[in-house]
Formats: sequence, C-alpha cells, structure tokens
Amino acid sequence: MAHIHWYPGHIAKAEKKLKELLNLVDVVIEVLDARIPQSSIYPDIKKLLGEKPRLIILNKADLADENETKEWKKIIAESTGFPVIASCASKNDDISVIVNRVIELAKPKIDKLVEKGLLPRPARVIVVGMPNVGKSSIINKLIKKGKTKVGAKAGVTRQQQWVRVNPKIDLLDTPGIIPLKQDDQTKAGKLAMVNSVSENAYENEEVAAELLEILKRKYPRQLSEYYKLTDEASLDTIAKSRNWIVKNGEPDISRTAVMILTDFRAGRIGKFTLDSLDKQDE
Repeated sequence: MAHIHWYPGHIAKAEKKLKELLNLVDVVIEVLDARIPQSSIYPDIKKLLGEKPRLIILNKADLADENETKEWKKIIAESTGFPVIASCASKNDDISVIVNRVIELAKPKIDKLVEKGLLPRPARVIVVGMPNVGKSSIINKLIKKGKTKVGAKAGVTRQQQWVRVNPKIDLLDTPGIIPLKQDDQTKAGKLAMVNSVSENAYENEEVAAELLEILKRKYPRQLSEYYKLTDEASLDTIAKSRNWIVKNGEPDISRTAVMILTDFRAGRIGKFTLDSLDKQDE
C-alpha cells in the first residue's frame, strides 16, 4: 500500500477559509470525481457543511464506468438525502438541470426571507470539492450561461466576486477547496490515481502498481487489450512490452508508472470507476 503524506497545518487553514466562504451562501454544489465517487467524499463533510442544502455532482462522468455511475447516483442520493447529477466538462446540456436543482434547494431559504418582509433575492451558491475534481470546470460551465458580474453585497466580503448565472442564482466564482484530510490510505491512494493529490505526496510506482491491481480485478480485458499484453499486467510486463529497458536489462518502472497514470487519467485505457459498489463501507 502506497503511503500518502498529508500536511495537517494546511488542513486547518483550508477548513477555516472554506467555512468563511460557506457563511456567505445558501446552497452548496459539492463536486465529486465520478471515477472515485466514494473516495472523493470528504470524511467530515456533514460537519463541514452543516445543514446547508447541497447539490452533489459526479463530475468527469465521461471518464467513469457509465453503469456504475448510475448506481452510485442512487447510493449517494439515498445516503445524503440530496439530489445527485452526473456531469462532465465537455458537455453543457445539463446546465439547466443544475440551475433548476439549485433554485429548488434555495427556495425554502428565500421563502423565509420573504416571510420576514424582505424582498426575494437570488440564491447565493458556492462550488466546493477536493482538489482537481473539476470545480472550476463546473463554475466555468455555469458562468458561460450568464456572464453578468455582480457587485459587492451588504454583509458579503468585498473581495469575493459574484456572477449572476440566472435571475435567481448568484454564483461565487471562487471554488471552495475541501482540504485533503484522509486517514484511510486506500482512499488516499485512489485520490492520487485521479491526480487529486500533489505529486510530492506519493511515489508514482506505488500508486501505479495499486491502480493496476484494481484494473486487473475490475476491468482485466480492457487493460490487457490496451497494452497488448499476453502476460498478466504489471509494471514489469508493460515496460517489457514497450521494450523500455534501463541499465542491467531492468525494465524502466519509473517511466512505465508515469505512462500508466497518464493513460488512466486521460481515459485512454477505458472508462473506469475505481470504487467498488460492493465495498461501500470500506
């Protein structure tokens, strides 16, 4: 098992900043990586977000196993009680679905303001998630629909930039970065596989070897076909099939590991989901 190194000081600072941003909004769009729908959920997400209504987006669904994404949508919706949408940066056909869901989630809050005699205002929304799950791509997708910048609001930090994406929605264009606090090294390894962890925190060879083990178990045919293997897939056999040899006739494991991780992240090997449906509590 590869060991992923975390930096607790950064976590406390990141949590504090995120909580400050959360105080400004009515609704949270939580972005997960569809390839690791469980492993990209922050362990303390309920504590972090409190009672804020949220829309959960399984992003990068174009790189994940379509059948498993459908199942994960049901599982996450049932466990959280919040709506779940599968999405990807390359398609904009789900923008209206995202917008309508956000308006629905914000309605109770806006209705309460009106009951108090205040004028209705647009819902204030933030996009949050682990590093590199695609928060910015979701923000950019929504901003394309409506590019009107909104000025400072009373009681809202002037440094924050708001964008009106709909007459009923103002989006904070700063993504909320959920800090990487992960005691579970199995999940941490999967976060590294999808590039949600700084490369300084892990060894490519260890993470690539673990990735191969998962793919051999779940998607053996696609793996063997892509790398044209006759032997069982490993860093050694893939390096030798490429004739990547270093001194003393040893296979170039380092170069091979980087290639495998790059191929997986780009979806070249196939559309894969690394979290297992039958191991939801692990």
